[in-house]
Amino acid sequence: MTAIPVTLAPSRQADRPRRSLTLLAVCLLAPMALINLVAFVGPVLRLAQISFLESRSGGVLTDVYTFANYLNFLTDTYYLSLILNSLWLGLTVTLATLVCAYPVAMFLHRCSPRWRNLLFVVTVSPLLVSSVVRTYGWMVLLGDQGLVNSTLLSVGVIASPLRLVNNSLGVFIGLVEILMPYMALSLIAGFGRLDVSYEEAAASLGAGAVTRFRRVVFPLTLPGVALGCLLCFVLAISSFITPKLLGGGRVFLLATEIYDQAIIQLEWPMAATISIVVLIVFGLALAAYARVIRRFD
Repeated sequence: MTAIPVTLAPSRQADRPRRSLTLLAVCLLAPMALINLVAFVGPVLRLAQISFLESRSGGVLTDVYTFANYLNFLTDTYYLSLILNSLWLGLTVTLATLVCAYPVAMFLHRCSPRWRNLLFVVTVSPLLVSSVVRTYGWMVLLGDQGLVNSTLLSVGVIASPLRLVNNSLGVFIGLVEILMPYMALSLIAGFGRLDVSYEEAAASLGAGAVTRFRRVVFPLTLPGVALGCLLCFVLAISSFITPKLLGGGRVFLLATEIYDQAIIQLEWPMAATISIVVLIVFGLALAAYARVIRRFD
């Protein structure tokens, strides 16, 4: 008798390359997953553990677990005002950054390719300078003897210097300028979906400039808008240097309170509690972004 060769089914043969690619992907992602586990997940879990601990004077942690830190945070009007102030600042800064960066991104999208790369580099060039340096620059510009007040005084627009630093207005101005490149990058990516032929088709149907922007341009760029708003909101909520310097210790936010609780008052459980609350806010922002993307994609 002669042996009859047995061939594998086509589906089984097709599964081999797929399994190989899956194994290769797992091997490539394993180092990054390990780094995230050690550098992010582990510290966050430890932070959550500390938020449930009691502390003694001098910052000494005990082994007693309690919900008192969260109860104090949720019942104290001071901490509730911190949440409201941080959310309000994040939302206003995000909206102002969007209004300022959208025309820039639209201009970059529509300008000739000859100048586009150069203007793109100019737009994102502030990212090459540390936010600390830019914040100190704004302190010089907005100070009582700064360029803004000196110009207004010399022209005669004002009789006394305006208070542009050591308050929320200075923090707002500084954050808008610092976060504009992030918004511009996200919007430029969103403008990649916009084709000039869509606007030409709308114009041929009688749509004016405002109608074309409202019905064609803006809806097509909404994914970029959502990404930019997410980035700017998260960065504004978590910013520390700019509110600390431009606020002059008079602007109290969640990030500055974490620093004060951990470094000055040595209340590590309360600092950990506020940090967990900030992470929850970030999670809610990510959930809102995911919902927006699912609706418009």
